[in-house]
Amino acid sequence: MSSTAEFDVVVIGAGAAGVGAGRALAEAGRSFVILEARDRVGGRAWTRDSGLGFPIDLGCEWLHSADINPLVPLARALGVEVDEYGEFWATKWNTAKLGEAAHADLRDSLTDLFSKAAALAAAGGPDVALGDLIASDHRWRPSLEAVCGWMTGGRLDQVSAVDLASFDDTPVNWRLPAGYGALIKTLAQGLPIRLSAPVKCIDWRGKTIAVETARGRVTAERVVVTLPTNVLAGGAVDFQPDLPAEKVAAAGDLPLGADLKLFLAIEGAPFGPPRDHQLHSRFDRVACCHMHVHPFGRPVVTAYFGGDLAGDLEAAGLDAMADFAEGELAFAHGSSVRGTVAPIAASGWLADPWAGGAYSYARPGAAGARALLAAPIEDRLFFAGEATSEGDFATAHGAYRSGLAAAEAAVASLAEGAVPAPTSSVG
Repeated sequence: MSSTAEFDVVVIGAGAAGVGAGRALAEAGRSFVILEARDRVGGRAWTRDSGLGFPIDLGCEWLHSADINPLVPLARALGVEVDEYGEFWATKWNTAKLGEAAHADLRDSLTDLFSKAAALAAAGGPDVALGDLIASDHRWRPSLEAVCGWMTGGRLDQVSAVDLASFDDTPVNWRLPAGYGALIKTLAQGLPIRLSAPVKCIDWRGKTIAVETARGRVTAERVVVTLPTNVLAGGAVDFQPDLPAEKVAAAGDLPLGADLKLFLAIEGAPFGPPRDHQLHSRFDRVACCHMHVHPFGRPVVTAYFGGDLAGDLEAAGLDAMADFAEGELAFAHGSSVRGTVAPIAASGWLADPWAGGAYSYARPGAAGARALLAAPIEDRLFFAGEATSEGDFATAHGAYRSGLAAAEAAVASLAEGAVPAPTSSVG
């Protein structure tokens, strides 16, 4: 009997995961539509004009693991410039500020922390907080706490050691001069996307799945859900019947952390001739930031804040962010920097109703949550997004890969030809 559904697949969300799913569905020749709550494509990949003649990324910015990142060859095939950045974060600055011996000690402390986490993962646990693996009075704990915030958005006592150890990263981080959000938007060109269509309800009780949006109702045989974990766990979308309790719990165990990005325009030449460099503002306390000065030679400073500091500054507003960042720049580069930078824009993912945070980390004891979140339900509901990736979480390419995988699984289930029996209730 032929289906009465409008589409083979409906994809919820037009971020990197949704775009990846859409491209896979288009390649498979399936009928589909992508529903996006925002009035733009990209989700947490968002490039906007700085007003100074160059773009800025309020969301993801770096092509992490660029030597194996699937978005690199896609960008090049589309004629999008990829800058093969040769520095590894703020290594040069940190060495110059701390001296060879102290910097080596800091680097070795970080390596030792991750090695202990990897050993726990290899042994099958126990899964503990990352902070349990370093002494509370360790010389470099404040600095490692700051790094944890930048990496995860959480504190050392909030982050699963075993989960973080599964992050499969290479030390190659390249850039996109035109913006990461712009790349995702380019990859989405030609896909059937409905913007400003937040999903209210996914009713999967019948033989076809009904998806209610602010712009009307659509039906499909399968649905790919790419909602961020804070949105999914918060119940912003009504599922009929309810999602399994373990699915909701998995989303709750993978919260989106607090990470904040601030852009400051540089007036004059307070740092001398434009020199692209990165720095850690200080090493003696958690309340500090990572900064990129003159990226691409542009007259701008990008300041990154993580963890509790990011949450506090986002709540305090742009002026407070800029004041804090200017103080950190003055501490790092000298007091003459004061009065030479002015805020352009900042991200605000915690307050964003369609995100609720920056990117996911796993709570201690929840190292298996990503697999639970990714698991399909009855080969009808499929799940994607950076939080579902067991090795590439917290990255746009991890989200993109997860979208491809979820769409391919949905297509495979459609090819089998069987229509699962309607579900009446889920525990």
